[in-house]
Amino acid sequence: MERKSPCIAMVPAPGFSHLLPLIEFSKQLAVRQPHFHFIFFIPTLGPPSPTTVSIFESVPPQIDFTILPQINMEDLKAEEPETQIYNTVTLSLPSLRHALSSFDSPTHHLVALVADLFSMDALDIAKELKLKSYVLYASSTAALSLCLHFPELDEDREMVPTGFRELSQPLKLPGCISFQGKDLPDPLQERSSGGYKTVLHACKKLRLPDGILVNSFVDLEREAVIALQESDNHPLVYHVGPIIQIRSISINESNSECLIWLENQPRNSVLYVSFGSGGTLSQEQLNELAYGLEMSGHKFLWVLRAPSGVANSAYLNAQKEDPLDFLPTGFLERTKGQGFVVPSWAPQVEVLKHESTGGFLTHCGWNSTLEAIFYGKPMIVWPLFAEQKMNAVMLTEQFKVAVRPQGDENNNGIVTREEVARVVKILMEGDEGRELQRKIQVFKGAAAKALSEDGSSTRTMSILAQEWTNLSSR
Repeated sequence: MERKSPCIAMVPAPGFSHLLPLIEFSKQLAVRQPHFHFIFFIPTLGPPSPTTVSIFESVPPQIDFTILPQINMEDLKAEEPETQIYNTVTLSLPSLRHALSSFDSPTHHLVALVADLFSMDALDIAKELKLKSYVLYASSTAALSLCLHFPELDEDREMVPTGFRELSQPLKLPGCISFQGKDLPDPLQERSSGGYKTVLHACKKLRLPDGILVNSFVDLEREAVIALQESDNHPLVYHVGPIIQIRSISINESNSECLIWLENQPRNSVLYVSFGSGGTLSQEQLNELAYGLEMSGHKFLWVLRAPSGVANSAYLNAQKEDPLDFLPTGFLERTKGQGFVVPSWAPQVEVLKHESTGGFLTHCGWNSTLEAIFYGKPMIVWPLFAEQKMNAVMLTEQFKVAVRPQGDENNNGIVTREEVARVVKILMEGDEGRELQRKIQVFKGAAAKALSEDGSSTRTMSILAQEWTNLSSR
């Protein structure tokens, strides 16, 4: 009887930044292990976006997708995105259980399940079906360390009376730099919030899987990696990053115009401005950013999203307004030649690869952070939500590859146009900008080395692949 090949079930959480790392991880393994098969079981609040459909169409034949029955938004009572995401998965579990238990293939043996942090409850089904279970942690080792320590920190009511915003002293996690309470993820700020309870529930479950796959690499966070290796109160940790897109999807005539524009700009002259797949600014902040980019005198490529009073309003819900309608009057005319504005989405990988791009103003989502490191672009960090403030602290204080604008404390933390112009000039000209450029090149080399034939992440993925191959032969 012919031996079956390994099949891995992948269970992302809703949201593009949760889906993407699992897909890119599967693609990397599929290239190295052509006999492997991956099936994505995708919880959803609605039909897949055009960008998601493009991803589905671009993957190798070893990767399949099953869209689980759509969850009704009215069944999600919580306002916090973290809880909405988690509850979408929870409500999808019966469909997932049925799909997994009825899996049957003449050529592949289902051996393991890999979940996102926000689809952790799927691990219970993996245990029921005697599958090995893993979590792909799509952020930094430092953020993982916080998640692993969160349950015990939560029990210290003196240290965290009503939430981490009241932390009396900086938090020092093993092998990590110190973080102020205000720089820890938004859901942790208020103990009574639904988001706090959701993240606590997920973090408690981090002890349960057979392994944790981290989208980072040893030479980026060596001290934090060593600290985790020396601790034995968590599952085995595999550093498999940087897991990033090698090429953008959904490039078409309308959004490739910016690449044509980039071709005609001098080397390292353009600041790329993007707040990720779901970040939004208020109208007042959008105006200040626009005027600041104009005042700086430097060239810019800006992925513009319609404003909102909620920083992550576009994360789960697509916007319908034309973003260009919200720019200051006359802005496009005044900056013609200096800047290029792209509504909603741009081919980020191609932009960051491009030699004309000299820097990146980013919301510090971990996917974008790793892409900036991999392609060697120093950053202006502008965190909005989730663990982005932690990432901003690491990029400025630990890695020293970024500069951070300061908000006006007398005006709700708004970053003024003068401050925008100041940090753009720091990044794009002068000695400090050149030093940031020099340091990011060191990390760029380390990232490439981690993914090289004998790199640390490549070796780790080979070990994991061998474990899954051995399971399929049982």
